[in-house]
Amino acid sequence: MTILGQSAFFMMVAFLTVGCASVPETRFYTLSAGSESFEIKALPRDLSTPIFIDILPVDVPERLARPQLVVHSRDSGPATQLFILEQDRWSSPFNYELRDAFASGIANLTGAVNRARRGRTPDQIVYRIAIELSQFDAIIDDSVKARFGWTITRPADVRSAACYAVITEPVAPGIEGVVGGVQRVVASVVAGISKNVIELDMGNVPTCAAQKEAL
Repeated sequence: MTILGQSAFFMMVAFLTVGCASVPETRFYTLSAGSESFEIKALPRDLSTPIFIDILPVDVPERLARPQLVVHSRDSGPATQLFILEQDRWSSPFNYELRDAFASGIANLTGAVNRARRGRTPDQIVYRIAIELSQFDAIIDDSVKARFGWTITRPADVRSAACYAVITEPVAPGIEGVVGGVQRVVASVVAGISKNVIELDMGNVPTCAAQKEAL
């Protein structure tokens, strides 16, 4: 290799090295922190009779069905301005994260078996749960605001419940604060759905909890 060629080669290597070093680190977050982390409890249930839950895919606004965190900044001007954070991501698309968090959280609080993880026989009880996230705003250094609605059906005897929750959670500073706020919102919804499942299983009329705060 000539001296000129060597110089060009080392310049190219240096450029690539600098380019790689300048790429910001990608941070990944999960909603599967475990509902027990937030000290919420469902009503007691007779665990001698197994029940199954079937969590349907969570319906979310299209803008949120992505792995990147989607946030507002309270200092960024118009409330309609969104930021899609390429370096701050959920470990899977947000709607998948929600489904996993609901499935594991409700199973933990009710003692139910997640149908997606294990089969069942025809004589066993299953509760089919459909969840919709209709409103969601994650505001850095401010709050997370969300409106979730859900329906629970027990096809075997046509028992059902329909409720919703409107929740505002204040958050700590930074992206980690936003993630923690979303986790607490999800934990609150897990508690509400779990309560309805237990009520249905006990033969009681399901009740919707009081809403924490209007959007």
